[in-house]
Amino acid sequence: MTGNFAIFQASADHGDVLGEIHAESWKAAYAGFFAPEFCAEAVRHRRGKWHDVLAEGHDTVLLAALDGRPLNFSYFGSSPTRPGSAEIFGFYGHPDSWGTGGAGVLMTATLRRLRETGFGRVHLWTLRDTSRSRRFYTKSGFTESGAVRGHDFGDGNPIDQVEYEFVLTGRPQESGTTPR
Repeated sequence: MTGNFAIFQASADHGDVLGEIHAESWKAAYAGFFAPEFCAEAVRHRRGKWHDVLAEGHDTVLLAALDGRPLNFSYFGSSPTRPGSAEIFGFYGHPDSWGTGGAGVLMTATLRRLRETGFGRVHLWTLRDTSRSRRFYTKSGFTESGAVRGHDFGDGNPIDQVEYEFVLTGRPQESGTTPR
């Protein structure tokens, strides 16, 4: 089932809706990776952090809404590790949106915005053991860079993440010449 999604930039008023999407998505996708107490606290943190993120205003947050209900968001900006490239810091969909096509519509809009902003490349990190997200990024045209890192979400137990990248303009660089 695919719906007609409206894409728009988040404003300071969207902190609660971003928190809801992030918390519910994180709980559904990641709960099995963490102890229940840690997961509950991590979900609470994700629910409450977006007012501060939006107030900082350094990066862009796009929302995808179906019938007026925001269900997906992308959070992106300049990569802190790759000068001249963008990074998607977060890409989440409320479980109610899974299978609706909203994530694909939002990714298309996100990549278009990055191109319009002048970025030539974009990268992101996702958990190695989340097959749903990895299939989605591959379907969206991203390729694995080969980089893997352990990321500690705060419980002292690093979890492997894999990096994906996408060339927005021009020809892809030859393998091995991607700036790290």
